[in-house]
This record gives sequence, structure tokens and C-alpha cells, in this order.
Amino acid sequence: MKKAILIISLTLLMVSGTSARVITGTVTDEGNNPLPGVNILLKGTQTGTVTDVNGAFSINVPESGATLVFSYIGYKTQEVKIKSSSSLLVMMEPELVSLEECVVVGYGVQKRCDVTGAVSTIRGISYAPASSKSMAFNVPAQNFNTEGYSAIHENGFKSPLREPLSTFSIDVDAASYSNVRRFINEGQKPVTDAVRIEEMINYFDYDYPQPQGEHPFSIIYELGTCPWNKENKLLHIGLQGEKMSTAEVPPSNLVFLIDVSGSMNSPNKLPLLVKAMKLLVSQLRVQDRVAMVVYAGSSGLVLPSTPGNQKEKINAALERLQAGGSTAGAAGLKLAYEVAEENFIKEGNNRIILATDGDFNVGPSSNAEMERMIETYRNKGIFISVTGFGMGNYKDDKMEIIADKGNGNYNYIDNLMEAKKVFVNEFSSTLYTIAKDVKIQIEFNPAYVKEYRLVGYENRLLNEEDFDNDKKDAGELGAGHTVTALYEIVPADGKGDQTRQLKYQQSEVLPKATITNELATIKFRYKKPDGDKSILMTETIPHTALTLAQTSENFRFSAAVAGFGMLLRNSEFKGNITYDEVLAMARSSKGTDKDGYRAEFIRLVELSESGLTTMHVE
Repeated sequence: MKKAILIISLTLLMVSGTSARVITGTVTDEGNNPLPGVNILLKGTQTGTVTDVNGAFSINVPESGATLVFSYIGYKTQEVKIKSSSSLLVMMEPELVSLEECVVVGYGVQKRCDVTGAVSTIRGISYAPASSKSMAFNVPAQNFNTEGYSAIHENGFKSPLREPLSTFSIDVDAASYSNVRRFINEGQKPVTDAVRIEEMINYFDYDYPQPQGEHPFSIIYELGTCPWNKENKLLHIGLQGEKMSTAEVPPSNLVFLIDVSGSMNSPNKLPLLVKAMKLLVSQLRVQDRVAMVVYAGSSGLVLPSTPGNQKEKINAALERLQAGGSTAGAAGLKLAYEVAEENFIKEGNNRIILATDGDFNVGPSSNAEMERMIETYRNKGIFISVTGFGMGNYKDDKMEIIADKGNGNYNYIDNLMEAKKVFVNEFSSTLYTIAKDVKIQIEFNPAYVKEYRLVGYENRLLNEEDFDNDKKDAGELGAGHTVTALYEIVPADGKGDQTRQLKYQQSEVLPKATITNELATIKFRYKKPDGDKSILMTETIPHTALTLAQTSENFRFSAAVAGFGMLLRNSEFKGNITYDEVLAMARSSKGTDKDGYRAEFIRLVELSESGLTTMHVE
């Protein structure tokens, strides 16, 4: 990784009538590009901030003797003593990681040639509980497994004559994108199976119209030229959930389930987790309630269900958290569900928020056992959302299962900016479901479609009979959430594989298929949050295609993200897409970008284009 110079321009503003002053500044790299997500802490205190998407920050400091600590993943921590100067030049050097292949061997990343023995264990630290009962998590720490990801076998092309129906569950998880960002910010190419293209696409909001009728979401579709294969078409399908203000969200019964095991003893784990949860607490109202369960060598209730306006009490419990011990995740999960059930709010939002690195390695914690427990409480109306932290021993596969089975969403938090996005900007959509078990089924017209391929959603595919089965679980849509899906389509006169000749049957296109202008018929099924019977919606998609230049910003930006994901995966379906083409599409479709997320995406593509180190997970 080459060195980067961070130029920090500090403008000192005196705050009249106080003994403090405000420091404002901007953090950039040597190319004058803003660096978002840089952590800034007033040394010796808990006062801190983080640079925004434009690399800007503002922080209150004492009149004299102040030192700011700047830290950024992949760089050495720097301390800057504030003097009278109005500007400072600070060089942050990258951590000494080889440009050779990197291997995850436990906690963190080491050069293969530097590994001379086992990775050191993390020292257990006792936890001082908030309750009157004494609990100490002093179990000696152990070495933990490396990162875990479920294998993804990309969807291939299918013939509508042989497989006319494409059926899948929606996915509003966004963990893959922020996890991929973490890899890239460290100068590493993401692990292939960490790249889930549908989650990368759905990390971003799109300018879809709000629903106008009886249904809680609107539907849009657009057909244009496929950017990575100009001979094919790309079908863009979008859903827009009804937006709700925080005041409109029903009262919440929340249980924070927090991993305080030894594996969380890292700056980007428990300390970041505490700051993230405080952001969520800042959004709570008097009608909301929060309890807190922790787990390590054992599990315990450290905060009984508390009204959301008692923020000092809730934050004090968070501040007392310390990491140490092994990981009894299943026991903590069981206790959290019991607490949620005891404080159940009828017609409210009853939800566990699990915050962990996913390393459940002590006690009965098989996926099958967890799934049965989660499904049981899901049917009682208690959902679970998952927020992941950290690296090295990160268990993405296990956390994805928990959120999927628990009617919740799954996010990965790599910095305070992401915590703000999840718990402040998207508070309503993160916590409140407006439609559950949302399924999509599309029938393509073989008169216009020789072959089709769903881009991503490999772990959300359903059998065609599952669409009409109300007992089959599917994804949830939060208030204000958008969902986007892309299909690559080979036109009827295109160069797709020839249809195999069958001995005992013959597939034919009905005459009416050739006289209609319908590319496909799309169906949706969903249930109300407290409902058991699904509601059906049906739309037809016209066979009207645009050139890429004529398509909307929504279309081009989602295609840019998909193309980027295929490049990172080195997908066999990436066609002739290049980083330059991805950048051109992204820049042309950046739009207003109020929160700067699309600008950050462009920066990640630029970093990837310059070359990333390959990392193997062993």
C-alpha cells in the first residue's frame, strides 16, 4: 500500500463566553480527495467525531492543551497537538502490510512470510455489570476462527421455454457493501463470497415514486441496453416502501443483545459498537423501551426494559461494557428473546438488535438450533436485526442466517458514518417493517426473450411453488426502503445458447405471445406485518427498450454497482465491463447525492482500479 498524505486544514473559531473553542477541518489524501470515516478523538476524553463524506469535521476542544487523535483503518494512528496555528499538515502512514499476498490467520492480517508462530490471544477483561448481581466474564480468551462466508454460485442464463418462471425473495440487507468497503479501504481485494451484488445495489437509495394506492410500496421497471454486453438488454425493477417519520413509527420494544466476548476486544468492535448504539438511543422516544443483554462466557441482563427517554441510564449501561471471555452466543440469544417476550408490545415493533462479530464458538450454537429458536419467536412477532463489527474472525455467514430467519435486516458497521446511516438516517426502515414475506415471480415472454439471468440474489432464490405458499418465509420491507433487482436478457434473436432438443416433449411459443408487446408479467406477494395471508399484485412489463444514454440515473447507477460487483468477483458474466466504464456510469448518474454515498462509491471504484492486494481466508 503506498503512503498517503492527509492534509488537515484546521480553522480555529473562538466560542465567545466559553472556555472551549470549535475546531473545524477537512481530511484529504494526496490527490485532494476527501477521506470520509476518519475517527477523531480528543485525547484523554470520550469526546470524538468522524469525518463526513466530504472529509469535513467539527469538534469542541479546550482553549489550551488539546490534542486530537486521528485514526483510520489501514493507517497508523496520529496525534496532533492543537496550537495557535490555523492550519496543520499531518502525514498518516499506512500500517506495514506487505503488498504480497495477505493471509487472515486469526485476528487481523499478517504477511505469510512474517508468521512465525500462533497469533497471540486477546487478554480477557472483566465486565462490570449494571445490575446488582455480580457477573464476571474472566474466562481465558482463546484463538478464534477466521472470517466465514457462505459460498455463492452465480445465477446462470435460463431459457423461458424450459424455465418460464423466476422466483425469489426480496433482500434489503446492506452488509455486503460496507464490508466490501472495509476491505478496499485496507487496500485489499474483497473475498469473492463477501461480494453479494444485490446487497451492494440495495445499499443505495433510488429516486422511486412513493406508493399512491392501497399497497405499502410502489413498483417501477425500465428496460435498456446492458452495459457489459451491448447485444443484450438489462431489466431494472424497483420497489419503494412507504416512508414514515420517526413520530409515525409504532412504539418499540427493543432488546440490545451485545457480544462482549474476548473477540470483541478491538477498537473497531466493542468501542465502535458502543458509539453506534448511542446514536440509536438518541432517536428513541418516551413510548419506546430498551433492555440490554450481554454474553461472553455466560449471558446476563445488564439493563432491564427502560423507557427510551431515559437516555443517560441507557448510555451509562453501554459505557460500562468491556470485552473478555469466550462466546456463549446461543445462551445470550435465548435470554434476549425471553426478555423481549416479557415486555411484548401488542401492535408495536418488538425486535432484538444483535451486535457482534458473529463468532459463536462456545455452547450449543449450530445453525440448525439457532434457526429453530429464531423461527419460533418470529412466529410470535419478535423479529431480530443484526449489526456486524470487526474483522479477522468475522462470521458473515452465521449473521446472515440469523437476520434472514428472524425477519430482520443485516448491516455491517465499519465506522461511525455507517452507524449514522443505519441508526439515524434510516431509523424507521431499520426498525419498522411495513411488509413481510415479500416475494417476486416473473414470467418472461419467449417471443422476445431467448434467455434471462437474475443478477445476484443467489441465496434468496425460491422454487416456483413457494410463491403461492404462505408458509414459506421471505424478505421484509422496512418503511422507506427501496429494493432493486436486475435481469440480463438475451433478445429472441440474440446469441444465447441454443435450446436443447428434447426427446419426449416439445416447447412452443403461443401465438398470442407474438402479437402482444409484453416483455414479461411480474407478480408480487406480501403480507401485512401482523398478517398471515398474503396479498397478490400483478403488473405487465412492456417490451420498450432504451439506449443506455436514454436510461434514468436509477438505471445507470444500479448497473454501475452491479458491474463493479462482477469485477470484484471476477464473474464469468462480467462481459467487457471495465472500471473506466463503471466510473463513467456512476459519475453520470451521481444525481443530487444528498448524503454523499454515491460519491463514496466512486472513490471506492477509483481505489480498486489502482490495484488491490489479494487476501486469502484460511
